Parts: sequence; C-alpha cells; structure tokens
Amino acid sequence: MKLSGPGPTSHSYFSQRLRLHYVDWGNEGAPPMLMVHGGRDHCRNWDWVAQAFRDDYHIIAPDLRGHGDSQWALGGTYGLLDFVVDIAQLVHQKKLAPVTILSHSLGGNISLHYAGLYPENVARIVAIEGLGPSPAMLAKRHRMPVEERLREWVGTLRKLSSRSPRKYPTLADALQRMREENPHLSAEQARHLTIHGSNQNEDGTYSWKFDNYVRAFSPLHLPSKDTHALFGRIDCPTLLVRGTESWASDPDEDGRIAHFRHARAVNIDNAGHWVHHDRLDTFVDLVKAFLAETAA
Repeated sequence: MKLSGPGPTSHSYFSQRLRLHYVDWGNEGAPPMLMVHGGRDHCRNWDWVAQAFRDDYHIIAPDLRGHGDSQWALGGTYGLLDFVVDIAQLVHQKKLAPVTILSHSLGGNISLHYAGLYPENVARIVAIEGLGPSPAMLAKRHRMPVEERLREWVGTLRKLSSRSPRKYPTLADALQRMREENPHLSAEQARHLTIHGSNQNEDGTYSWKFDNYVRAFSPLHLPSKDTHALFGRIDCPTLLVRGTESWASDPDEDGRIAHFRHARAVNIDNAGHWVHHDRLDTFVDLVKAFLAETAA
C-alpha cells in the first residue's frame, strides 16, 4: 500500500509538564481512534494503517514521551505508569472517549493498562504484542533478588548517561540500519520510517529521535497480580495480535488470555514483531473485520 493524499497535522499537548506531540488525521466528525506506537518508535509508523481507516475514523497518533517529536523526560526515567498518565491526559484533553485504540508493543501495554483503569472510555482495543515479557521471562526476572534487579537498573542508567546518540554519516546509513532491524520492510517503508524517526545533527550526521534512556526498563512496576486485575476490568472487545516470527509468546498457549473478559488472540504468519508493517494488508483486513463484528 502506497501512501497518498494529504498527511496529518502536528499538534502538542501537556502532561506532567512535558510538551508531547501528536498528529491528527482530520475527519473530526467521525468516531475517534487512537494509535499508540511502541518503544523507540514514533507516531508516523502508523501512517499506512491510518490511511486505511482515516475515512471512517478521526485518528490521533501520539509520540510517547522520549520518542519522536515529544519532549524527553527530565531525569531519564521512563515508567510504564507515566506513559499511561500521558495517554489518559490526551484522551481527557481531546475528549476522545469512548475511543477505539490500535496499539503496538510498549504502546499496547500502555493502552491495555489504560483500558483497565478507565474501561468506560475505551470502545474497542487492538494490541499487537502488547502484553510485555512472557510469563517465562518474568519468572526468570523475579528469581533475581530485588537488590540485584535494582543494582542492574542503576548500572544500566549509569552506562546510558555516558552514551551519546549514535550518529550516522548519511540518511542512507540510517536507512540501512532500519532495514537491518526489520528485513520485512519494503524500501518505501524503511525510507519513510527513517525520515520521520531521525533528526539531522548540526554536523550533518543523522541520529534517531528517541531518548537513549528509554532503553532502561524500570524495575518499579505493578505486581503481575495487579496487572492481571486491570486486564480483567477491560470491558470492551479486545483483539491480541502476534507475529509467529516474533519473540513474543502466544497468549492462548501461555495462559494470559484468561485474564481478559472479552479477548481473542490471532497469530499472523510470516510476520515478526511489527505485524502492521510486515503484513499490512492482512492486519488491516483483520482489524476491519474485528471492528465490523464488534460495532455497537
């Protein structure tokens, strides 16, 4: 699918004293749809999906704090619940509820937590690999003594404090890195994601827009039982999507589907972590069918 027609307009809103960026695809009289990107990504990664839904929905896609054209957090700590507050502020300030949410990875985890906190505000939700680490990964992490986990986190932050954003001599070099990260990308996709995901530095080189500190996952998070309780509060139809070539585990097989009241999981072949890029047409058809089936 090639991008065509006018693109979105850029706007800002505030959350916890940060100026955060979002794009608006217009069509304000239509039902609202929020598209939330994943870690080290940006809002324009949704452009192909947004193009498929812009005639039927009023689409808003934010840049998470520390990502894209949003401000970086002071202090460099990025906790899941801070991201949830930001999404809550956007929905509240723009009066989007009840909103349909499409989300990916970290954005999926944020959106599922939001939907559990405010089930009355979410009409339907699609999360691509948004459940976070698998139960096996979490069990391994929790076998580490708490002081070891915290010391590891502090050490990671210390290393990141001395790490400068990587500089690529040319945009073509950055584009090559993008293609190495996901070989499923077409040339058009890789170029678009690179252009919108990088800035040109004063010396003419290019660097990714995201804050390096987003690489450090905070050990301060809700216990699994509380997260599962929030998932159980989600009152809307829920679609959990996974690529079979991804590291993410199948929620049907690992048991996490049981925490939801109205969810089903779908695996998509020949796709990795970025299902909406790797199998765009399949993903769009799947979501359109899901929205049609669950229309009020």
